[in-house]
Amino acid sequence: MAINLNLDGVYVPSFNKDTKHLSYSFKKNFIILGSAHNACQIRTKELQGVKVIFLSSVFKKNKNFLGIYRFKLLSRLSKKPIIALGGISINNLKKLNLINCLGFAGISFFK
Repeated sequence: MAINLNLDGVYVPSFNKDTKHLSYSFKKNFIILGSAHNACQIRTKELQGVKVIFLSSVFKKNKNFLGIYRFKLLSRLSKKPIIALGGISINNLKKLNLINCLGFAGISFFK
């Protein structure tokens, strides 16, 4: 659908394990983003050809909560750029310097 709508990219959620999109030809600057919560999902995203991986949840206390140390371990499993996602606030923004990430994203941080 993203190709038909002439979009610049597509986001592949963590639960999507499909690789059918690899059979299509993309325009030159088309970017595929994906999210992951564990090592298995990181490998799946690499097989799906994503250029950037959103790894979550760093600080948010939910069932996928990673924390700083697990985030660092998981981010080393991939050579793809990693974006921190989940529970980032003004209070824990300085802690992002401790982890190996290209940047961060979050809904509540920017509200």
